[in-house]
Amino acid sequence: MVKNLIKNGHKLIVNDIVKSLTEPLIALGAEAKNSVAEVVKSQDIEIVITMLPASIHVKEVYLGKNGILKNVPKGICLIDSSTIDPQTTRDVAKKSVSQGNPMLDAPVSGGTSGAQFGTLTFMVGGDEKVFNKIKPIFSFMGKNIIYCGPSGNGQVAKVANNMLLGISMIGTAEAMSLGVSMGMDPKVLAQIINSSSGKCWSSEIYNPYPGVVANAPASKNYTGGFGTDLMIKDLSLATEAAKQVNQPATMAATALKLYKDLSAQGNGALDFSSIIKLINKKNS
Repeated sequence: MVKNLIKNGHKLIVNDIVKSLTEPLIALGAEAKNSVAEVVKSQDIEIVITMLPASIHVKEVYLGKNGILKNVPKGICLIDSSTIDPQTTRDVAKKSVSQGNPMLDAPVSGGTSGAQFGTLTFMVGGDEKVFNKIKPIFSFMGKNIIYCGPSGNGQVAKVANNMLLGISMIGTAEAMSLGVSMGMDPKVLAQIINSSSGKCWSSEIYNPYPGVVANAPASKNYTGGFGTDLMIKDLSLATEAAKQVNQPATMAATALKLYKDLSAQGNGALDFSSIIKLINKKNS
């Protein structure tokens, strides 16, 4: 995402607690700072974009004593592209707006390839006027920029989407494993599914069976994708959100248990499509 912003002529000031991650960005022309406070105090700053693992990190980075809100000049727009619970987003945004900093929640979908090629989907919550002003910035990083409504609604959309993704991947893995175990060639089976009613993103773009899709993590030993532990985080957010609004999430809860089982076997860092390993193990 940073590379695509630089490629489109924007000057970037970056920070990450893992310093090695900023080194290739410096080589592309970005400037690195030692802390979040230093970043937001930089001269001529116009927009701050964050992407963090979980709600606890968002609270610390935005609300901490050395965080963004205590150091950023008034009027600077803040964008958080983390995937967290909607209530934390709304709480942080309320404090941000109250001190004169408009804030958007803008989680993304599309995986590492979407980030690389600038084809991400942005699900954006917040003031619509602010969204319309900032939308061109999103377009340098994404292909589908969708306004979802008030603050937190971007997170609602992301939680619902990833809940379905986690569930559909398990269904695809079960279908592929069943067909192959009964003698089908996996590529032929995938071709049939993807030209029939079973077609979905998990079967067509991100098929969990090795060798079916050349660029999918399954064909790279399940590396370089969306980690199983991250899917566990997202499904945990979904099931917790469902409890809060008294909405059934039976399939999400079942999927969450299966991904936790997969992680417990030492596969937490592997792409979530490696769930097919668990399915095949149960069937062996």
